[in-house]
Amino acid sequence: MSELKLQFESATHFGPGETLRGIASWKLNQPAAEIDLRLFWYTEGKGTQDVTIVHSTTLEHPQQTQSYPFQFELPPSPYSFSGKLISLIWAVELVVRPSKESTRQTFTMSPTAEEIELHTAMNK
Repeated sequence: MSELKLQFESATHFGPGETLRGIASWKLNQPAAEIDLRLFWYTEGKGTQDVTIVHSTTLEHPQQTQSYPFQFELPPSPYSFSGKLISLIWAVELVVRPSKESTRQTFTMSPTAEEIELHTAMNK
């Protein structure tokens, strides 16, 4: 199995419009055609899962061992939240093709840079 890593330059809590910087690195067992680096959010919980890719970069014919610095400007919304039925989670993902090996690093994005807890907000 290949070794894939995502590391953020600073914390894992951000506000809207901030710049998320980091380094993607990999050691592949076999050559890859492409590597995708994606900024996206997804929902977890009851009901249908939603996934929205906000930004994607494709690296064609990557080296088998490589580090790649990245940065994404975060959009104004949606905010990270957690509720009884559903949660919204932000992440950066590294996907090797054609093998589909991947790794993901999650982070929080909101005006307070903290996850919004809906069940707490609803009880106030």
